[in-house]
Amino acid sequence: MSTPAFVHRSARPRSESNARFATLTADGIAYALALGGIYLLLGTLWFMSAKEKLIDDNGTAPAGLHRMFSGTFISSFPGTNAAWVILGGLEGVAFLVVVASFLRGEFLPHRPKPILLAGIAGSMAVFAILAFGDTVAQNNDGTASLFTYFAATGVLLIVTLLMPPYRPTAWLSSLISRDATTGRGAGA
Repeated sequence: MSTPAFVHRSARPRSESNARFATLTADGIAYALALGGIYLLLGTLWFMSAKEKLIDDNGTAPAGLHRMFSGTFISSFPGTNAAWVILGGLEGVAFLVVVASFLRGEFLPHRPKPILLAGIAGSMAVFAILAFGDTVAQNNDGTASLFTYFAATGVLLIVTLLMPPYRPTAWLSSLISRDATTGRGAGA
């Protein structure tokens, strides 16, 4: 029975070892910054939005929103205050999903991120509901802004799927080092 032959690290060419370390370090830093940004952005956004509606305003929509929805079906069903509370509840759920993802350790590169992906998709749904309200109230500027937020959140979903564990550990460097003629990574 033969023993497997292992190549000691010192036997690797120094430039290959340094390049691999630099790639893993850059990819790791980019991973941490990108995923940390997603958690920070969505967590803060949905916490502050839910807190404003449910705690600071005690579930009572501001007078400006009552005027904005006056004469629309939202003012009669479910009612402006009820819609305000429903939105606050949805935003609170989105916040709790992001927190659950973090507590589950989905921020680790080797862990699948189904809860985070659901939270991002849920965020898109909340933006769509907010845009619906602005459309009903004929607030076209607000609708356009919310459409942009919806699309940008879709980009966050795609970025999350481009990171480990859904892609190799060298997730970013493998994307930017592709050969334009073959579509394969350099060295492939």
